[in-house]
Amino acid sequence: MKKYYVGLMSGTSMDGVDAVLVEFIDGVPSLYSSHDEPIPAPLLNKLHTLGNINLLGECDRACGVLFANATIHLLKHANIEADQVIAIGSHGQTIRHMPNGEHPFSIQIGDPNVISALTNIDTIADFRRKDIALGGQGAPLVPAFHQQLFASRDADRIILNIGGIANITWLPVISNNIKGFDTGPGNTLLDYWFQKHHDQSFDRNGEWASQGLCCNELLTQMLGHPYFTQPEPKSTGRELFNQQWLDNHLNNFSQLSPQDIQATLAQLTVESIAQDIETLSTNAEVFLCGGGIFNLDLVERLEQRLKQHSIKSTQQLGLAPQWVEAIAFAWLAYCHQHGIPANLPQVTGASRLAILGGKYPAN
Repeated sequence: MKKYYVGLMSGTSMDGVDAVLVEFIDGVPSLYSSHDEPIPAPLLNKLHTLGNINLLGECDRACGVLFANATIHLLKHANIEADQVIAIGSHGQTIRHMPNGEHPFSIQIGDPNVISALTNIDTIADFRRKDIALGGQGAPLVPAFHQQLFASRDADRIILNIGGIANITWLPVISNNIKGFDTGPGNTLLDYWFQKHHDQSFDRNGEWASQGLCCNELLTQMLGHPYFTQPEPKSTGRELFNQQWLDNHLNNFSQLSPQDIQATLAQLTVESIAQDIETLSTNAEVFLCGGGIFNLDLVERLEQRLKQHSIKSTQQLGLAPQWVEAIAFAWLAYCHQHGIPANLPQVTGASRLAILGGKYPAN
């Protein structure tokens, strides 16, 4: 009987829980089935306004139930029994990521005890804090997975993931000098601004942004933030790029139409990504994954900005772009189960390699 791992991922955009069922063949993941579990509106509202300890506890438990339901629905869809799954790798829902300062930390909720109890499957979670304990950023964690799956002996490659926050992994041919870091906002500011003006959660295909004109003065002002020139290792999230950050930048641009601001935010995502890619290489193959691949306006802007680079989907490397991160957390569970270190110290800044995550047995 075949054995599987489940990977669960809920990103900065909070647009749902990605659940994947993965079989590993000689250590290489093969996607068997996938499922997207919507976040119920009451829970989503709480997550967006999370502020007090009682609400934190409630959301931790509620997200645990949500991730368990995502797994249960995934297995039902795939016609797979719980005893065929070796372990669940759950990223959790990040609610605060503060990797710098005197006492760095990163908090993900979605109680893994609840997940293992409701699914009757061993659950591995809390992947970031071991790396942070070793002096690292705790993020991004996917570059080790990208290296395993996507590195080439023939061409330099960059894996670009555009979720709420965008991150890149640099996979050079001639050396093992892999790099990976968050470039800045991906969809998070675009989603916020769109939701402020529409009764929908995101700008489908980037149609609204495509009707606006980029304001270069505003773009230059936003790109002046120190994060964009900060050397790696670095990672970021809603703690920095949020409603308040954007509103502060818009104080002197009241004359701009909402569509022009949306177009400028799209160009901010593109320009911050492009600047980092050009620093790494002038002609690497760029493979795109994450929800941003479905924003046609954003992809077109990237292609225009990075004309010397070929921009393709990770689908051409054998992995569907919308499921790459969830599969990565199934892989992290696999690594934990087999005692394989899964962080890259040169990426996160940790003092050494480490086995990531903690195990929460079903029994």
